[in-house]
Amino acid sequence: MILFDLDKIELELKELENKTMQDGFWNDNKNSSIVLQKIKSLKNKHTKFSSICNELTTLEELNELLSIEEDLELISELLKNTKNLETKIEKLEIETLLSGKYDKNNAIITLHPGAGGTESQDWVEMLYRMYCKWSSANGYTVKELEYLEGDEAGIKSVTALISGENAYGYLKSEIGVHRLVRISPFDAGGRRHTSFASVEVLPEISEDIELAINIDDLRIDTYRASGAGGQHINKTDSAVRITHIPTNTVVSCQTERSQIQNKETAMKMLKSKLLDLKEKEQKEKIEDLKGEQKEIAWGSQIRSYVFCPYTMVKDHRTNYETGNVAAVMDGDLNGFIEIYLKSLIQ
Repeated sequence: MILFDLDKIELELKELENKTMQDGFWNDNKNSSIVLQKIKSLKNKHTKFSSICNELTTLEELNELLSIEEDLELISELLKNTKNLETKIEKLEIETLLSGKYDKNNAIITLHPGAGGTESQDWVEMLYRMYCKWSSANGYTVKELEYLEGDEAGIKSVTALISGENAYGYLKSEIGVHRLVRISPFDAGGRRHTSFASVEVLPEISEDIELAINIDDLRIDTYRASGAGGQHINKTDSAVRITHIPTNTVVSCQTERSQIQNKETAMKMLKSKLLDLKEKEQKEKIEDLKGEQKEIAWGSQIRSYVFCPYTMVKDHRTNYETGNVAAVMDGDLNGFIEIYLKSLIQ
């Protein structure tokens, strides 16, 4: 059971608000913005918990009235409000689980196809659409950072920044290989195909996290962004690719018109990747770090999406499944995410 420590939140809020009244607080823009963000987050938690307590009191009062006199309309209202409150409590419980070091941060998500050419590239595009739909439905914004279209259809590679509180905390559940089984729209014979795609999720590292990067260890290349058109096309060499030579870590950004802006964004992406490598170094050799996701093929998938001969999406880590494939592809992922997060504390 998750305990919500309201007293601790109120104490932390008081300490942070006292900081805002100290001399010189507003002179340090970086520090003040971090403190204000923490205050906003804590107040949001406090408001949600207080609201739940008030609604619970109201339900108890309704229940007492019904014990005195039966009222069908009142019973219907009680059942409806109880269900709504249950949903709010479950959501707050999940948010309370997000206590990891970077869980509150924005998320940088990257998708790559496995072997299979057009089939897998099309699967990447389907997954990318799914995450965009999930983000929109849950109040997050998506900013495309790098996009490489497929040879005939789909996407060869895409990286996007998903912004909003707890974005990384939720989306870390999606890290791994995703498997698709369907009748291929690219097969004239109408045969069933299996495709794979990998999903990498990293927290966007805030400016208050210090990580020294030696400029001499970087190779910075500029190139012309490519794509099908619209937001994916750029007629100047504004796209930036940065390679961290010691770890062979590569990041790219082409979303902005300005080369300077693309470089700044790419450096943030690199910082996130290098910090992730640094933390994993404690358990693994650096040359094995990217092996966590395993090969993008059979036996390594975390989730399967079956369109044919039956419909089912199943997470192989938690065994949570649903037959409503269409809803999942339209972004209905919360069931999978919540069960996964709960499994981490069991």
